[in-house]
Amino acid sequence: MRWALVKVSLAVTTMVVLAFAVPLGLVIREMARDRAFSGAEREAAAVAPALSITTDRDQLERVVASAGSDAGMAVHIPAGDGQEALELGRQRAADEDIAAVRKLGRASTTGVAGGSTLLQPVALSTGEIAVVEVYVPEAEVTNGVGTAWAVLAGVGVALVLGSVAVADRLGVRMVRPAKRLVEGARELGEGKLGSRVPEDGPTELRLAAVAFNSMADQVVQLLANERELAADLSHRLRTPLTVLRLNTASLGEGPAAEQTRTAVEQLEREVDTIIRTAREAKPQTAPAGPGAGCDAAEVVRERMAFWSALAEDEGRTWRVAGADRPVRIPVARGDLAAALDALLGNVFRHTPEGTAFAVDVHNGDDAVIVLVSDAGPGIPDPEAAMARGRGSGSDGSTGLGLDIVRRLAESTGGDVRIGSSVLGGAEVRIWIQPAGPAPASGGRRGQVRRRRPGRLVAAYNRSRSD
Repeated sequence: MRWALVKVSLAVTTMVVLAFAVPLGLVIREMARDRAFSGAEREAAAVAPALSITTDRDQLERVVASAGSDAGMAVHIPAGDGQEALELGRQRAADEDIAAVRKLGRASTTGVAGGSTLLQPVALSTGEIAVVEVYVPEAEVTNGVGTAWAVLAGVGVALVLGSVAVADRLGVRMVRPAKRLVEGARELGEGKLGSRVPEDGPTELRLAAVAFNSMADQVVQLLANERELAADLSHRLRTPLTVLRLNTASLGEGPAAEQTRTAVEQLEREVDTIIRTAREAKPQTAPAGPGAGCDAAEVVRERMAFWSALAEDEGRTWRVAGADRPVRIPVARGDLAAALDALLGNVFRHTPEGTAFAVDVHNGDDAVIVLVSDAGPGIPDPEAAMARGRGSGSDGSTGLGLDIVRRLAESTGGDVRIGSSVLGGAEVRIWIQPAGPAPASGGRRGQVRRRRPGRLVAAYNRSRSD
Protein backbone atom coordinates (compact mmCIF):
# COMPACT_ATOMS: atom_id res chain seq x y z
CA MET A 1 0.00 0.00 0.00
CA ARG A 2 2.81 2.39 0.89
CA TRP A 3 4.67 2.01 -2.40
CA ALA A 4 1.43 2.03 -4.38
CA LEU A 5 0.53 5.37 -2.81
CA VAL A 6 4.02 6.73 -3.60
CA LYS A 7 3.73 5.59 -7.23
CA VAL A 8 0.31 7.16 -7.64
CA SER A 9 1.50 10.41 -6.09
CA LEU A 10 4.59 10.43 -8.34
CA ALA A 11 2.51 9.87 -11.47
CA VAL A 12 -0.13 12.47 -10.61
CA THR A 13 2.38 15.12 -9.56
CA THR A 14 4.49 14.54 -12.67
CA MET A 15 1.45 14.96 -14.92
CA VAL A 16 0.41 18.14 -13.12
CA VAL A 17 3.93 19.61 -13.33
CA LEU A 18 4.16 18.81 -17.04
CA ALA A 19 0.68 20.21 -17.67
CA PHE A 20 1.72 23.56 -16.18
CA ALA A 21 5.46 23.70 -16.90
CA VAL A 22 5.35 22.96 -20.65
CA PRO A 23 2.80 25.70 -21.55
CA LEU A 24 4.50 28.11 -19.17
CA GLY A 25 7.85 27.43 -20.80
CA LEU A 26 6.38 28.14 -24.23
CA VAL A 27 4.83 31.37 -22.94
CA ILE A 28 8.19 32.48 -21.55
CA ARG A 29 9.83 31.87 -24.92
CA GLU A 30 7.14 33.89 -26.71
CA MET A 31 7.49 36.68 -24.16
CA ALA A 32 11.24 36.82 -24.76
CA ARG A 33 10.65 36.97 -28.51
CA ASP A 34 8.04 39.71 -28.14
CA ARG A 35 10.41 41.67 -25.90
CA ALA A 36 13.20 41.49 -28.49
CA PHE A 37 10.99 42.61 -31.39
CA SER A 38 9.37 45.34 -29.28
CA GLY A 39 12.85 46.81 -28.83
CA ALA A 40 13.42 46.61 -32.57
CA GLU A 41 10.11 48.40 -33.19
CA ARG A 42 11.15 51.19 -30.84
CA GLU A 43 14.44 51.62 -32.69
CA ALA A 44 12.62 51.73 -36.03
CA ALA A 45 10.11 54.25 -34.66
CA ALA A 46 12.96 56.53 -33.57
CA VAL A 47 14.12 56.85 -37.18
CA ALA A 48 10.67 57.39 -38.74
CA PRO A 49 10.32 61.16 -37.84
CA ALA A 50 13.67 61.97 -39.41
CA LEU A 51 12.76 60.13 -42.62
CA SER A 52 9.52 62.06 -42.92
CA ILE A 53 11.50 65.32 -42.84
CA THR A 54 14.73 64.63 -44.72
CA THR A 55 16.53 62.06 -46.79
CA ASP A 56 20.01 63.51 -46.36
CA ARG A 57 22.55 60.77 -45.78
CA ASP A 58 24.60 62.62 -43.15
CA GLN A 59 21.60 63.55 -41.10
CA LEU A 60 20.11 60.09 -41.39
CA GLU A 61 23.39 58.48 -40.32
CA ARG A 62 23.42 60.63 -37.17
CA VAL A 63 19.81 59.66 -36.45
CA VAL A 64 20.53 55.96 -37.00
CA ALA A 65 23.58 56.17 -34.75
CA SER A 66 21.55 57.79 -31.99
CA ALA A 67 18.61 55.33 -32.37
CA GLY A 68 20.67 52.18 -32.21
CA SER A 69 23.68 50.33 -33.45
CA ASP A 70 24.41 51.13 -37.04
CA ALA A 71 25.60 47.53 -37.41
CA GLY A 72 22.10 46.26 -36.62
CA MET A 73 20.00 48.85 -38.49
CA ALA A 74 19.65 49.66 -42.16
CA VAL A 75 17.51 52.19 -44.06
CA HIS A 76 16.31 51.55 -47.61
CA ILE A 77 15.14 54.74 -49.47
CA PRO A 78 13.86 54.25 -53.03
CA ALA A 79 14.71 56.62 -55.90
CA GLY A 80 12.25 59.37 -56.78
CA ASP A 81 11.93 63.02 -57.97
CA GLY A 82 15.39 62.97 -59.49
CA GLN A 83 16.94 61.49 -56.36
CA GLU A 84 18.86 58.25 -56.42
CA ALA A 85 18.12 55.36 -54.12
CA LEU A 86 19.81 55.54 -50.74
CA GLU A 87 21.02 52.57 -48.68
CA LEU A 88 22.25 53.08 -45.12
CA GLY A 89 23.72 50.25 -43.02
CA ARG A 90 24.11 46.59 -43.75
CA GLN A 91 21.29 44.91 -45.60
CA ARG A 92 20.41 41.41 -44.31
CA ALA A 93 16.88 40.95 -45.64
CA ALA A 94 16.28 39.81 -49.19
CA ASP A 95 15.27 42.38 -51.85
CA GLU A 96 12.00 40.52 -52.39
CA ASP A 97 11.05 40.89 -48.71
CA ILE A 98 11.88 44.60 -48.71
CA ALA A 99 9.87 45.13 -51.90
CA ALA A 100 6.92 43.24 -50.45
CA VAL A 101 6.88 45.39 -47.31
CA ARG A 102 7.15 48.58 -49.40
CA LYS A 103 4.27 47.42 -51.56
CA LEU A 104 1.98 46.30 -48.72
CA GLY A 105 2.90 49.15 -46.39
CA ARG A 106 2.84 46.83 -43.39
CA ALA A 107 5.63 45.81 -41.00
CA SER A 108 6.98 42.32 -41.31
CA THR A 109 9.63 40.02 -39.84
CA THR A 110 11.77 37.61 -41.75
CA GLY A 111 14.46 35.16 -40.84
CA VAL A 112 18.05 35.77 -41.77
CA ALA A 113 21.39 34.21 -40.97
CA GLY A 114 21.96 34.36 -37.19
CA GLY A 115 18.55 35.75 -36.26
CA SER A 116 15.64 37.76 -37.69
CA THR A 117 14.99 41.25 -39.08
CA LEU A 118 12.12 43.66 -38.57
CA LEU A 119 11.11 45.49 -41.74
CA GLN A 120 9.19 48.68 -40.85
CA PRO A 121 7.75 50.86 -43.73
CA VAL A 122 7.97 54.68 -43.33
CA ALA A 123 6.30 57.26 -45.62
CA LEU A 124 8.60 59.96 -47.01
CA SER A 125 7.67 63.53 -47.75
CA THR A 126 7.88 62.75 -51.45
CA GLY A 127 5.21 60.06 -51.11
CA GLU A 128 7.63 57.18 -51.52
CA ILE A 129 7.89 54.37 -48.97
CA ALA A 130 11.21 53.81 -47.20
CA VAL A 131 11.91 50.63 -45.24
CA VAL A 132 13.76 50.58 -41.94
CA GLU A 133 15.45 47.23 -41.28
CA VAL A 134 16.35 46.31 -37.68
CA TYR A 135 18.38 43.16 -37.06
CA VAL A 136 17.43 41.02 -34.02
CA PRO A 137 20.07 38.36 -33.16
CA GLU A 138 18.90 34.89 -32.06
CA ALA A 139 20.67 35.31 -28.73
CA GLU A 140 18.52 38.34 -27.99
CA VAL A 141 15.32 36.43 -28.88
CA THR A 142 16.20 33.59 -26.46
CA ASN A 143 17.73 35.82 -23.80
CA GLY A 144 16.65 34.52 -20.32
CA VAL A 145 14.63 31.61 -21.70
CA GLY A 146 17.14 28.96 -20.63
CA THR A 147 17.34 30.37 -17.12
CA ALA A 148 13.55 30.49 -16.83
CA TRP A 149 13.24 26.91 -18.06
CA ALA A 150 15.87 25.78 -15.55
CA VAL A 151 13.94 27.46 -12.75
CA LEU A 152 10.71 25.78 -13.90
CA ALA A 153 12.44 22.41 -14.04
CA GLY A 154 13.84 22.89 -10.54
CA VAL A 155 10.44 23.88 -9.20
CA GLY A 156 8.87 20.86 -10.91
CA VAL A 157 11.45 18.46 -9.47
CA ALA A 158 11.01 19.99 -6.04
CA LEU A 159 7.24 19.55 -6.30
CA VAL A 160 7.60 15.93 -7.38
CA LEU A 161 10.06 15.12 -4.59
CA GLY A 162 7.91 16.92 -2.06
CA SER A 163 4.79 15.04 -3.12
CA VAL A 164 6.67 11.73 -2.99
CA ALA A 165 7.91 12.52 0.52
CA VAL A 166 4.43 13.51 1.68
CA ALA A 167 2.92 10.40 0.06
CA ASP A 168 5.55 8.23 1.72
CA ARG A 169 4.75 9.69 5.13
CA LEU A 170 1.04 9.24 4.49
CA GLY A 171 1.70 5.68 3.33
CA VAL A 172 3.65 4.94 6.50
CA ARG A 173 0.82 6.42 8.55
CA MET A 174 -1.62 4.11 6.79
CA VAL A 175 0.53 1.00 6.46
CA ARG A 176 1.81 0.89 10.03
CA PRO A 177 -1.67 0.52 11.60
CA ALA A 178 -2.59 -1.98 8.88
CA LYS A 179 0.49 -4.08 9.68
CA ARG A 180 -0.32 -3.95 13.38
CA LEU A 181 -3.85 -5.10 12.56
CA VAL A 182 -2.50 -8.01 10.50
CA GLU A 183 -0.05 -9.00 13.23
CA GLY A 184 -2.80 -8.81 15.84
CA ALA A 185 -5.08 -11.01 13.74
CA ARG A 186 -2.26 -13.52 13.21
CA GLU A 187 -1.45 -13.63 16.92
CA LEU A 188 -5.11 -14.07 17.78
CA GLY A 189 -5.31 -16.90 15.27
CA GLU A 190 -2.29 -18.53 16.92
CA GLY A 191 -4.09 -18.55 20.24
CA LYS A 192 -2.62 -15.43 21.85
CA LEU A 193 -5.92 -14.18 23.20
CA GLY A 194 -4.33 -11.14 24.84
CA SER A 195 -3.37 -9.67 21.47
CA ARG A 196 -4.82 -6.18 20.92
CA VAL A 197 -4.26 -3.46 18.33
CA PRO A 198 -3.60 0.26 19.09
CA GLU A 199 -6.60 2.29 18.02
CA ASP A 200 -4.82 4.98 16.02
CA GLY A 201 -4.11 5.93 12.41
CA PRO A 202 -6.62 6.95 9.71
CA THR A 203 -10.30 6.86 10.55
CA GLU A 204 -11.04 3.66 8.64
CA LEU A 205 -8.11 1.77 10.18
CA ARG A 206 -8.92 3.16 13.61
CA LEU A 207 -12.47 1.86 13.28
CA ALA A 208 -11.10 -1.49 12.09
CA ALA A 209 -8.81 -1.64 15.15
CA VAL A 210 -11.75 -0.85 17.43
CA ALA A 211 -13.80 -3.61 15.79
CA PHE A 212 -10.87 -6.06 16.05
CA ASN A 213 -10.33 -5.35 19.74
CA SER A 214 -14.05 -5.71 20.39
CA MET A 215 -14.06 -9.02 18.51
CA ALA A 216 -11.04 -10.25 20.50
CA ASP A 217 -12.77 -9.35 23.76
CA GLN A 218 -15.87 -11.22 22.65
CA VAL A 219 -13.77 -14.25 21.68
CA VAL A 220 -12.14 -14.28 25.11
CA GLN A 221 -15.54 -13.96 26.77
CA LEU A 222 -17.04 -16.73 24.63
CA LEU A 223 -14.13 -19.05 25.39
CA ALA A 224 -14.47 -18.29 29.09
CA ASN A 225 -18.18 -19.05 28.91
CA GLU A 226 -17.50 -22.32 27.07
CA ARG A 227 -14.92 -23.34 29.65
CA GLU A 228 -17.36 -22.62 32.45
CA LEU A 229 -20.05 -24.56 30.63
CA ALA A 230 -17.71 -27.51 30.12
CA ALA A 231 -16.76 -27.43 33.78
CA ASP A 232 -20.40 -27.23 34.86
CA LEU A 233 -21.47 -30.07 32.59
CA SER A 234 -18.54 -32.20 33.73
CA HIS A 235 -19.34 -31.44 37.34
CA ARG A 236 -22.87 -32.78 36.83
CA LEU A 237 -21.34 -36.17 36.05
CA ARG A 238 -19.96 -36.47 39.56
CA THR A 239 -23.28 -37.56 41.07
CA PRO A 240 -23.98 -40.49 38.70
CA LEU A 241 -20.29 -41.45 38.87
CA THR A 242 -20.49 -41.58 42.64
CA VAL A 243 -23.52 -43.84 42.44
CA LEU A 244 -21.77 -46.00 39.86
CA ARG A 245 -18.66 -46.27 42.04
CA LEU A 246 -20.76 -47.33 45.03
CA ASN A 247 -22.52 -49.93 42.92
CA THR A 248 -19.25 -51.43 41.76
CA ALA A 249 -18.43 -52.25 45.38
CA SER A 250 -21.25 -54.82 45.33
CA LEU A 251 -19.91 -56.63 42.28
CA GLY A 252 -17.64 -58.80 44.37
CA GLU A 253 -14.35 -60.15 43.13
CA GLY A 254 -13.28 -61.22 39.68
CA PRO A 255 -11.64 -59.89 36.51
CA ALA A 256 -14.84 -58.26 35.19
CA ALA A 257 -15.58 -56.52 38.49
CA GLU A 258 -12.01 -55.31 38.81
CA GLN A 259 -12.01 -53.95 35.26
CA THR A 260 -15.34 -52.20 35.92
CA ARG A 261 -13.97 -50.53 39.05
CA THR A 262 -10.83 -49.53 37.13
CA ALA A 263 -12.95 -48.02 34.35
CA VAL A 264 -15.02 -46.04 36.85
CA GLU A 265 -11.88 -44.72 38.54
CA GLN A 266 -10.44 -43.71 35.19
CA LEU A 267 -13.69 -41.99 34.25
CA GLU A 268 -13.60 -40.04 37.52
CA ARG A 269 -10.04 -38.96 36.82
CA GLU A 270 -10.97 -37.85 33.30
CA VAL A 271 -13.88 -35.80 34.64
CA ASP A 272 -11.60 -34.18 37.21
CA THR A 273 -9.08 -33.40 34.48
CA ILE A 274 -11.76 -31.80 32.32
CA ILE A 275 -12.96 -29.64 35.19
CA ARG A 276 -9.44 -28.51 36.14
CA THR A 277 -8.52 -27.81 32.53
CA ALA A 278 -11.68 -25.83 31.94
CA ARG A 279 -11.24 -23.80 35.14
CA GLU A 280 -7.57 -23.10 34.58
CA ALA A 281 -8.02 -22.38 30.85
CA LYS A 282 -5.01 -24.50 29.98
CA PRO A 283 -5.40 -26.36 26.69
CA GLN A 284 -4.51 -30.03 26.65
CA THR A 285 -1.60 -29.99 24.24
CA ALA A 286 1.57 -31.94 23.87
CA PRO A 287 4.16 -31.00 26.50
CA ALA A 288 6.96 -28.77 25.30
CA GLY A 289 10.67 -29.35 25.43
CA PRO A 290 13.07 -32.02 24.15
CA GLY A 291 12.19 -35.55 25.12
CA ALA A 292 8.59 -34.65 25.92
CA GLY A 293 5.78 -36.99 24.90
CA CYS A 294 5.18 -40.67 25.58
CA ASP A 295 5.95 -44.20 24.46
CA ALA A 296 3.26 -45.03 21.91
CA ALA A 297 3.93 -48.76 22.15
CA GLU A 298 3.43 -48.75 25.91
CA VAL A 299 0.16 -46.82 25.62
CA VAL A 300 -1.08 -49.21 22.92
CA ARG A 301 -0.30 -52.27 25.08
CA GLU A 302 -2.02 -50.70 28.09
CA ARG A 303 -5.21 -49.75 26.23
CA MET A 304 -5.40 -53.10 24.43
CA ALA A 305 -5.13 -54.84 27.79
CA PHE A 306 -8.13 -52.82 28.93
CA TRP A 307 -10.24 -53.51 25.83
CA SER A 308 -9.24 -57.18 25.54
CA ALA A 309 -11.59 -58.21 28.35
CA LEU A 310 -14.58 -56.72 26.53
CA ALA A 311 -13.36 -58.28 23.28
CA GLU A 312 -13.32 -61.75 24.90
CA ASP A 313 -16.84 -61.22 26.24
CA GLU A 314 -18.09 -60.39 22.71
CA GLY A 315 -16.10 -63.12 21.02
CA ARG A 316 -13.85 -60.76 19.06
CA THR A 317 -10.40 -61.78 17.89
CA TRP A 318 -7.75 -59.09 18.09
CA ARG A 319 -4.06 -58.61 17.60
CA VAL A 320 -1.37 -56.03 18.30
CA ALA A 321 1.71 -55.57 16.09
CA GLY A 322 4.75 -53.31 16.39
CA ALA A 323 4.22 -52.51 20.08
CA ASP A 324 7.05 -54.70 21.38
CA ARG A 325 9.67 -51.89 21.19
CA PRO A 326 9.57 -48.29 22.49
CA VAL A 327 8.21 -45.71 20.04
CA ARG A 328 8.62 -42.10 21.23
CA ILE A 329 6.16 -39.52 19.92
CA PRO A 330 5.63 -35.83 20.88
CA VAL A 331 2.12 -36.48 22.23
CA ALA A 332 0.95 -36.48 25.83
CA ARG A 333 0.20 -39.92 27.21
CA GLY A 334 -3.37 -39.03 28.15
CA ASP A 335 -4.07 -37.57 24.69
CA LEU A 336 -2.88 -40.70 22.88
CA ALA A 337 -4.85 -42.91 25.28
CA ALA A 338 -7.98 -40.85 24.65
CA ALA A 339 -7.50 -41.11 20.88
CA LEU A 340 -7.04 -44.90 21.02
CA ASP A 341 -10.06 -45.28 23.29
CA ALA A 342 -12.13 -43.25 20.83
CA LEU A 343 -11.10 -45.46 17.88
CA LEU A 344 -11.47 -48.76 19.75
CA GLY A 345 -14.75 -47.58 21.21
CA ASN A 346 -16.00 -46.95 17.68
CA VAL A 347 -15.05 -50.51 16.74
CA PHE A 348 -17.10 -51.97 19.60
CA ARG A 349 -19.98 -49.53 19.07
CA HIS A 350 -20.40 -49.72 15.29
CA THR A 351 -19.46 -53.31 14.42
CA PRO A 352 -21.35 -56.53 15.30
CA GLU A 353 -20.16 -58.77 18.12
CA GLY A 354 -17.50 -61.20 16.98
CA THR A 355 -15.94 -58.71 14.55
CA ALA A 356 -12.14 -58.92 14.58
CA PHE A 357 -9.95 -55.86 14.97
CA ALA A 358 -6.24 -55.01 15.13
CA VAL A 359 -3.87 -52.25 16.21
CA ASP A 360 -0.53 -51.82 14.41
CA VAL A 361 2.33 -49.47 15.25
CA HIS A 362 4.88 -48.72 12.51
CA ASN A 363 7.95 -46.71 13.49
CA GLY A 364 9.95 -44.95 10.78
CA ASP A 365 12.71 -42.37 10.60
CA ASP A 366 10.39 -39.50 9.71
CA ALA A 367 6.93 -40.61 10.90
CA VAL A 368 5.02 -43.00 13.13
CA ILE A 369 1.83 -44.73 11.98
CA VAL A 370 -0.76 -46.00 14.43
CA LEU A 371 -3.30 -48.07 12.54
CA VAL A 372 -6.66 -49.27 13.89
CA SER A 373 -8.53 -51.65 11.57
CA ASP A 374 -11.51 -53.95 11.83
CA ALA A 375 -13.49 -56.50 9.82
CA GLY A 376 -16.79 -54.66 10.11
CA PRO A 377 -19.00 -53.04 7.45
CA GLY A 378 -16.57 -50.13 6.98
CA ILE A 379 -17.28 -46.39 6.70
CA PRO A 380 -19.18 -45.48 3.52
CA ASP A 381 -18.47 -41.72 3.73
CA PRO A 382 -15.05 -41.02 5.32
CA GLU A 383 -15.31 -37.27 4.74
CA ALA A 384 -18.60 -37.03 6.61
CA ALA A 385 -17.23 -39.23 9.39
CA MET A 386 -14.32 -36.81 9.91
CA ALA A 387 -16.66 -33.81 10.19
CA ARG A 388 -16.97 -32.70 13.77
CA GLY A 389 -20.49 -33.15 15.11
CA ARG A 390 -21.65 -35.37 12.23
CA GLY A 391 -20.03 -38.76 12.59
CA SER A 392 -21.13 -41.75 10.54
CA GLY A 393 -24.78 -40.84 10.85
CA SER A 394 -25.70 -43.84 12.98
CA ASP A 395 -27.21 -43.68 16.45
CA GLY A 396 -24.72 -42.56 19.07
CA SER A 397 -22.22 -41.27 16.52
CA THR A 398 -21.23 -37.60 16.87
CA GLY A 399 -17.91 -37.47 15.06
CA LEU A 400 -16.17 -36.05 18.15
CA GLY A 401 -13.98 -39.14 18.61
CA LEU A 402 -12.45 -38.90 15.14
CA ASP A 403 -12.09 -35.16 15.61
CA ILE A 404 -10.04 -35.81 18.76
CA VAL A 405 -7.82 -38.17 16.78
CA ARG A 406 -7.44 -35.65 13.95
CA ARG A 407 -6.44 -32.81 16.27
CA LEU A 408 -3.89 -35.03 18.00
CA ALA A 409 -2.26 -35.95 14.68
CA GLU A 410 -2.30 -32.39 13.34
CA SER A 411 -0.70 -31.08 16.53
CA THR A 412 2.46 -32.93 15.46
CA GLY A 413 2.26 -31.98 11.77
CA GLY A 414 0.59 -35.23 10.71
CA ASP A 415 -2.95 -36.12 9.74
CA VAL A 416 -5.60 -38.85 9.78
CA ARG A 417 -6.86 -40.96 6.88
CA ILE A 418 -9.80 -43.33 6.67
CA GLY A 419 -9.82 -46.21 4.22
CA SER A 420 -10.49 -49.91 3.79
CA SER A 421 -8.52 -52.42 5.82
CA VAL A 422 -7.16 -55.81 4.80
CA LEU A 423 -9.61 -57.29 7.32
CA GLY A 424 -12.44 -56.09 5.10
CA GLY A 425 -13.76 -53.21 7.21
CA ALA A 426 -12.66 -49.71 8.15
CA GLU A 427 -9.06 -48.61 8.60
CA VAL A 428 -7.98 -45.43 10.41
CA ARG A 429 -4.37 -44.33 9.91
CA ILE A 430 -2.85 -41.81 12.32
CA TRP A 431 0.25 -40.12 10.90
CA ILE A 432 2.41 -38.67 13.68
CA GLN A 433 5.53 -36.60 13.01
CA PRO A 434 8.14 -37.50 15.66
CA ALA A 435 9.64 -33.98 15.65
CA GLY A 436 6.31 -32.18 15.99
CA PRO A 437 4.98 -29.44 13.69
CA ALA A 438 7.51 -27.68 11.47
CA PRO A 439 8.31 -24.07 12.47
CA ALA A 440 6.69 -21.35 10.44
CA SER A 441 8.85 -18.96 8.41
CA GLY A 442 8.47 -15.99 6.08
CA GLY A 443 5.11 -15.27 4.57
CA ARG A 444 3.89 -18.81 5.44
CA ARG A 445 3.78 -18.16 9.13
CA GLY A 446 1.75 -20.64 11.17
CA GLN A 447 1.35 -23.11 8.32
CA VAL A 448 1.99 -26.75 9.21
CA ARG A 449 4.37 -28.54 6.94
CA ARG A 450 3.14 -32.05 6.37
CA ARG A 451 5.65 -34.53 5.10
CA ARG A 452 4.75 -37.82 3.57
CA PRO A 453 7.04 -40.58 4.89
CA GLY A 454 7.74 -42.37 1.64
CA ARG A 455 10.04 -45.10 2.97
CA LEU A 456 7.70 -45.87 5.84
CA VAL A 457 4.69 -46.12 3.51
CA ALA A 458 6.52 -48.53 1.22
CA ALA A 459 7.63 -50.71 4.13
CA TYR A 460 4.16 -50.56 5.65
CA ASN A 461 2.47 -51.58 2.41
CA ARG A 462 4.88 -54.48 1.93
CA SER A 463 4.16 -55.70 5.46
CA ARG A 464 0.40 -55.45 4.85
CA SER A 465 0.60 -57.42 1.63
CA ASP A 466 2.70 -60.22 3.11
